[in-house]
Amino acid sequence: MFRSSSTEEVTGGEGSEGGPGGGLFPADRSRLNETSSCDPPSVSSTSSRQSLNEECTTSSHGPSLPRMASEGQLHHSLRTGRSTSLLFDPTSESSSFRSRGGTPRLRRTPGSAGATGTSCSSSSTAPVPSVIVAVVEGRGLARGEIGMASLNLKCPELVLSQFADTGTYAKVITKIHILVPVEILMPDTASEKGKGTKLFKLINENFPGVAFTAIQRKYFNERKGLEYIQQLSAPEFGTVLMEVQAKYYCLAAAAALLKYLEFLQNSVYAAKSLKVSFKGSEQTAMIDSASATNLELVVNNRDHRSEHTLLGVLNHTKTPGGARRLRSNILEPLVDVDTINIRLDTIQELLQDEELFFGLKNAIGHFLDIDQLLSVLVQIPKQETVQVAETKITHVIQLKYTLDLVPRLRMVLQNCNTALLKAYSTTLDDSRFDMILEQIKTVINDDTTYLKGSLNMRTQKCYAVRPNINEFLDIARRAYTEIVDDIAGLVNQMGEKYGLPVRTSFSTARGFFIQMKLEGTVLPEGKLPSEFIKVTKQKNNYSFTTADLMKMNGRCDEALREIFHMSYVVICQLLSTIHEHIHCLYKLSDAVSMLDMLLSLANACTISDYVRPEFTDTLAIKQGRHPILERIAGQQPVSNNSYISEGSNFVVITGPNMSGKSTYLKQVALCQIMAQIGSFVPAEYASFRIADQIFTRIGVDDDFETNSSTFMLEMKEISYIIHNVSNRSLIIIDELGRGTSAEEGIGICHSVCEFLLSLKAFTLFATHFLELCQLESLYPNVENQHMEVQHTRSSATGAESVVYTYLLSRGCSEERHYGLRAAEMAALPPSVIQEAKTIASKVSQQLQAQHQSDPETLRQRAVYHLATRLMQTARNSRLDPDSLRMYLRGLKKQYEAELQAAEPPIY
Repeated sequence: MFRSSSTEEVTGGEGSEGGPGGGLFPADRSRLNETSSCDPPSVSSTSSRQSLNEECTTSSHGPSLPRMASEGQLHHSLRTGRSTSLLFDPTSESSSFRSRGGTPRLRRTPGSAGATGTSCSSSSTAPVPSVIVAVVEGRGLARGEIGMASLNLKCPELVLSQFADTGTYAKVITKIHILVPVEILMPDTASEKGKGTKLFKLINENFPGVAFTAIQRKYFNERKGLEYIQQLSAPEFGTVLMEVQAKYYCLAAAAALLKYLEFLQNSVYAAKSLKVSFKGSEQTAMIDSASATNLELVVNNRDHRSEHTLLGVLNHTKTPGGARRLRSNILEPLVDVDTINIRLDTIQELLQDEELFFGLKNAIGHFLDIDQLLSVLVQIPKQETVQVAETKITHVIQLKYTLDLVPRLRMVLQNCNTALLKAYSTTLDDSRFDMILEQIKTVINDDTTYLKGSLNMRTQKCYAVRPNINEFLDIARRAYTEIVDDIAGLVNQMGEKYGLPVRTSFSTARGFFIQMKLEGTVLPEGKLPSEFIKVTKQKNNYSFTTADLMKMNGRCDEALREIFHMSYVVICQLLSTIHEHIHCLYKLSDAVSMLDMLLSLANACTISDYVRPEFTDTLAIKQGRHPILERIAGQQPVSNNSYISEGSNFVVITGPNMSGKSTYLKQVALCQIMAQIGSFVPAEYASFRIADQIFTRIGVDDDFETNSSTFMLEMKEISYIIHNVSNRSLIIIDELGRGTSAEEGIGICHSVCEFLLSLKAFTLFATHFLELCQLESLYPNVENQHMEVQHTRSSATGAESVVYTYLLSRGCSEERHYGLRAAEMAALPPSVIQEAKTIASKVSQQLQAQHQSDPETLRQRAVYHLATRLMQTARNSRLDPDSLRMYLRGLKKQYEAELQAAEPPIY
């Protein structure tokens, strides 16, 4: 029997249609618009189906979807990226629509049942949107309580969230930004009669390019949501029911989302097949979208395709699932110290055990996208097309290929030591993996495997099912083999007939065709025989076919349709048994993606000199470096120390333009995020306090789209921080108040600083307003630091120049008039520069005289510093008695020195 082919495969420029044809069996294409929209997305519960059917009206030809907007409108909507709004009622033929672009009608969505294949390469830093989100807000007294449900069409996990605490709207918007949705669903009442709710307006403002769909409020039904979850959740994830049974709004969102997905994808999820999880906002640190942009966590601000981001620095993943997990962790770092330390232990073992590191790297690199594979395996299409059949066969082959890799991964992990690796080793030792593989092998040939290349996979799919299972299938395959042999014979005859070096080739778009490369061969009469048609030429390469070959291709496609149809029947029976153990595959997906992410983080440590962080109540970094800058420069950038504690939790940083203030601020925030995802950090030593929120306010330009000035954008960002900050936040503020007059800017900065000083949040505040340095004399928890610069004078010309050291030092910047130096370099007239220096000096002297610290304030400051350092020592010290005694003596000397400095001078 024909099992392999020496036929050359052509892929470039030949199109990407899948399968032998797009025809339907047993009916025609018109059946695409005939489907039931009344059944729940599970067939396990008769009572549930009956209760839902009571809402639906069905014709004598069976229930059908309403006629939606045209394909042209949809394509226009997708091209322009504009939002859409529709009042969606899948059970009513007379649904009304309000459209701002097009209507999302049965569009092919990523990960839908008709999708072909899964990628085996790691995803890029910019993910293709494939998430649909449903959001609903309470009404009346429950206003501000928001439920959310999301499902990635490439990963069959339904994620539920509910927000009801401080900063609800901000958390919802941040969560949606992280998900990168392709579509957002909300109740039609949220935008009723043009009077949109606050949440509706915020979503429209923040996601102008995302399709918006308004669904009738009755589909946001918490009772239906709970029923769906009971029907669809795999038994191993059943504990989520206890978490969400009183979370009415996320259940309501889940009901609308699952109903809409059934309508959109024209398929239902198999019973007990979904992974359902509840994720509260308190489980991870919150990084708002503006901060993620400012810090360039996943997207470079100058070039969106650039890998000069934190994700680009850390991403050495081998699988798409690992890359998705790393991206998610960077945008939502952990807050649980135990979980972080477990990850750090694992990375440390990977770095210390070279055999384990390379063994895992080798094993993980062969896995496909298990999440996407699961997504299509658990869906049951409502129509049986050739494409659906071919795709299901492909995915079963990929599942067999994936399960064949488990023993190898299991063997690599058998001698590991850390808790996390041992846990995954135990997971992979589950005998059910072998049981599923044995079930597959009762139907699928042992030598059938996943191969790259459409012709190779076409052959694998054709002969996937074992012989003697279906007699008619065996007959169809023999017919297909004979046709392929006839094609090869025909091409050989052509070569002999005309004396040309022809060979058989294959592409997905053209099927079998003939190729010829002329090297020293002369065509008879200088042209190809007239029998050869559809000729294309590229240099000396000719591609063509014949009328007989085209007929044979048609017969070949017809035979394939029969093969795929009969194979599909067998495959469906196999999948029904696999669904019973689907939770094992979820565990495998989790293990592979987590191991891939941890390997990636360990790999980053081998490229740069990183250190394992500790977690205390102090942020202390010795010789820390900017991780992205280190990658760009190709050499080690200037490193700096950082120290923030409860006793000095507010650091004011001054220094000239281009001295490195902004880079240093970002460096601290990036190191904090790296530590909280369980990564080592670029430093000689690092200790962090867990941050529940990370805020940044970094200089921006005017926004012409929203008609917002620099100052207005500054005020919006500061307002957001003030309303959402907590005592355990990390705040980065750079150049506040520069968009207005100096007096107003100083006033705003001073008042914002005083507000933040009332909290225990860690704050780094970079400014050009040297007046803010006086805060150190007013508040004991303020510390002044500055970026050092050096002045050099040319011996030849006598001209003075500034050398930036990029080093951070204690105290306020001595560079009082660095703006005037910049003006001097811009070649302003000397008389103007001199006058400006005179006036600036007088103003500085007057301000300095007004802000001298009195001795009593300095004494109180010394006492405060001693007390906070003693408290930190009591909480965090791991010193032995002799070292502790020496440290305390040092504290005493430092305290006495500060007291002595506070004494007034004697004249």
